[in-house]
Amino acid sequence: MFCQFFPSYLAVSLFLIIFVAMKQKIIVAIDSFKGCLTSREANEAAAVAIKGRIEAGLASFASETEVIQMPVSDGGEGWTEAFRAAVGGDTVELVVRDPLWRPVVAHYLVKDDTAVIEMAEASGLTLLKPEERNPMVATSYGTGQLIADAVRRGCRHVCVGLGGSATSDCGIGMLRALIDNFAPHGNWDDVNALDQVHFTIATDVANPLCGPNGAACVFAPQKGATSDMVVRLDARARRFAECSARHFGHDRQNMPGAGAAGGLGYAFLQYMNATCRPGIDILLDAVHFDDLLSDALLVITGEGAADRQTLMGKLPYGILQRARHHAVPVCLMAGRISDREELLQAGFSQVVCINPADLPLSEAMKPETARANIYATVAEMAFLSIK
Repeated sequence: MFCQFFPSYLAVSLFLIIFVAMKQKIIVAIDSFKGCLTSREANEAAAVAIKGRIEAGLASFASETEVIQMPVSDGGEGWTEAFRAAVGGDTVELVVRDPLWRPVVAHYLVKDDTAVIEMAEASGLTLLKPEERNPMVATSYGTGQLIADAVRRGCRHVCVGLGGSATSDCGIGMLRALIDNFAPHGNWDDVNALDQVHFTIATDVANPLCGPNGAACVFAPQKGATSDMVVRLDARARRFAECSARHFGHDRQNMPGAGAAGGLGYAFLQYMNATCRPGIDILLDAVHFDDLLSDALLVITGEGAADRQTLMGKLPYGILQRARHHAVPVCLMAGRISDREELLQAGFSQVVCINPADLPLSEAMKPETARANIYATVAEMAFLSIK
C-alpha cells in the first residue's frame, strides 16, 4: 500500500472548496528524483494525473483550472534546464576538462548578458565512475573554462550552481583556468577581465571551508575520500585560506557557502566577491513565483527523499516559505519519507510517499516505476477527489 494519508487532507480539501471560485491555478514544482527522474519528468507525471482527474470530472475544482509545470533546481542537477524553461536563452556547448583532466562536452545558458552555469557539467561527480572518485586529484578547472567562455561572450552576470561536485580543491582549478585564459603569463592580480562581472553562487550549503563542519570533513567522503584524505584535504584548504587571507587582507573561509562544492564556494567568495544565495530563491525570483502564487489554488512539490534536512533550506522548503505568504497550501511528495510529523508541523499540508512500503529500492529507482507511482499517488490525493 502507499504511505498512509493524514487527517490534514480534510482541511486542505475544505480550503479548496471554499476558494475554488477565486483561485484557478495549480503549480507543480517537483525537484529531480536523483538517479531516476529529472524535474521535468516528475512534473509531467504529476500534471498528467491532475489533468486526467479534471477531464474526467473527478476533481474538486473547476474544469478550467490551469496546471503549471515548473522545472526546478536548487543549484544542482537540472539547474540550467530549470532556468531555460523559466526565462529562455541560448545553450552554449563547449569542450572543457572534466575532474580528471579529460575532455568532456559541457553546456551552459546565456540570456542577454547573463550566464547560468551548472558546475557539475564540467566538474561533477556523475562524470566519474565510482572507482575513479578521488578528491585529492579532482579539479574544478573545467568550471573555470566555462566561466571564461561566458565572459568572452560579453556576459556581465554569471550565476553558478554549485551542486553535485566531484572536487575538493577549494576552487584552485577554476582560478587556474581563469588565469590561463586571461593572464597566461601572470597571476591572479593580472586577471582584469572579471572586474566588471558580478558573480552569484547558488547553494543551500552553509558550511565553512575548514574544520569539522567544513568541505572536506562533511562532503569529501561522498566523493571517494578516505579518512586520511579528509585530514589532508582539510589541512590543504586551511593553508590555502591562510595564504589567500594574507594576500587580500580579508578572510572569507567562514562565510556561509564557503564549504560548498569542495570549497569552490570559498574561491568565489574570497577571490571574486560573489554573492551567495539559496538556488531555489534565485530561480523562484527569475520566474516571478510570487506573482504566480497570487491566484494559485495549491502547489505540489517533492524530492527523492524528504526528512528533517528538507527543512534546512532545501528546495521544497524554499517553495513552502514563499507559498505560506500567499496562504497557498503546499503538498510534499517523495520516494522516501522520514520525520513526517516535523514536515507537517513545518507547514506542509500533505506529506505523501509515492512508493509502497514493500517496494524494493532497485524497482523504485526505475524511471518507469517512479513515473507510475507519482501518477497514481497524485491521482488519489485527497485534494483531487470529489468523494
